[in-house]
Amino acid sequence: MSTDLEPKLEALTPQDFARGLEVFHQSLRDAEVSYLSACVRCGLCADSCHYHRAEPALENMPARKLDQIAAVFRGHFTTMGRLAPGLVGAKRFDKDMARAWVDAAFGRCSLCGRCSINCTIGIPLPTLFRAARKALGAMRLVPEDLQASVANSLVHGNNMAIERDEWVETVQWMEEELQAETGDPEARIPLDKQGARCLFTVNPREAKFFPLSLQASAKVFWAAGEDWTLASDGGWDLTNYALFTCEDDQAAAIVTHLSDAMTRLGCEVLVIGECGHGYQSARWMGPEWLKKAFPFPVVSILELMDQYLAEGRLQVDPSRNPLPVTLHDPCNLVRHGGILEPQRRVLRKAVAHFVEMAPHGVENYCCGGGGGQLAMSQYRDRRLKAGGVKARQIQATGAKVVAAPCHNCIDQLGELNKEYQLKVQVKTVAELVAAALITPHSAEVLP
Repeated sequence: MSTDLEPKLEALTPQDFARGLEVFHQSLRDAEVSYLSACVRCGLCADSCHYHRAEPALENMPARKLDQIAAVFRGHFTTMGRLAPGLVGAKRFDKDMARAWVDAAFGRCSLCGRCSINCTIGIPLPTLFRAARKALGAMRLVPEDLQASVANSLVHGNNMAIERDEWVETVQWMEEELQAETGDPEARIPLDKQGARCLFTVNPREAKFFPLSLQASAKVFWAAGEDWTLASDGGWDLTNYALFTCEDDQAAAIVTHLSDAMTRLGCEVLVIGECGHGYQSARWMGPEWLKKAFPFPVVSILELMDQYLAEGRLQVDPSRNPLPVTLHDPCNLVRHGGILEPQRRVLRKAVAHFVEMAPHGVENYCCGGGGGQLAMSQYRDRRLKAGGVKARQIQATGAKVVAAPCHNCIDQLGELNKEYQLKVQVKTVAELVAAALITPHSAEVLP
């Protein structure tokens, strides 16, 4: 448990607890209230959770985490909970319970949702855990480094506080690299192109640490002849860490950066780069936060690459990716986002040997980096231990390359690669496609 939490708990006033309970109660619809009393304690959720599989302790069981939350609901919002709390397992919301909520909802859950799809009665556990996180946010109990990422997005327009000049300089440098790689002096990574069909958005980590990932996406767009652009000032960062703090007003403000850039540049399609939570935030949660539909489609770059290949706009040689490749399914992209097959169709065409994990797709295990875990340093050891489940999945495939269409997942998989000595390469899908591209510069002869 973070030492930063205890002073915050000690400083809580009765008004803070009242505010947290109010926010929690307002976050629950009638169906969700019923689910708080619906758990039959069958135990299936335990085997579904990567935390519990890595460390089979009571506090790692999703049902136990849910019970910590439900106990407070019973204690404050049910008649029996107020009159006979001992009979129904009701608890008052005090410092001990607030501490337990932080540990359960932030420290032992990545909101991956695998427990829900394996629940015998379909309890939407992530929704209930999100309600708890939202209450904790109202009480200023969100882990500080996670909250700092949100603050950076609100103040600077991106979660890493990258200044505009640095971002523009990086894009211009990558454009020069793209021209050198393609042999085309007209190859562009356009900035602020008015009326471009596609506005492409990226994770700031690409600008800071993985510029070759951005170059790979640009090469794909170049080869496909796409009309696209990046924004130079606001609206280029696809991340939205308020999805994890569950503070909807802040999440709405961050997603507005994207919609404002679409309007400012007059683009037709908002394209989300390879990021699980970025896709879920923009495609599904954004309209809900803003309480209105977007006047433009939101698509993943995975969908575009799938389309380009189907239409013959890209030609690839899978022998250029000769090593066995497996695919990690980001929870927010696949389980919560519905993007399951495009990346598979792309990889089957772009790599020589594609092997699936077991299980995969919507049943795939979380890598451990979701739910804001990578931005909460106090839970690092727990995160890496829980990630052991994913490490064993990767080892079982015998693959030498892991395709991971999400930069949060790439960061976690990179740490797991070192922690568990996996000796694999971790790449985006676009990097594998870019490597397989047949272009005039590649000197390949098309059949």
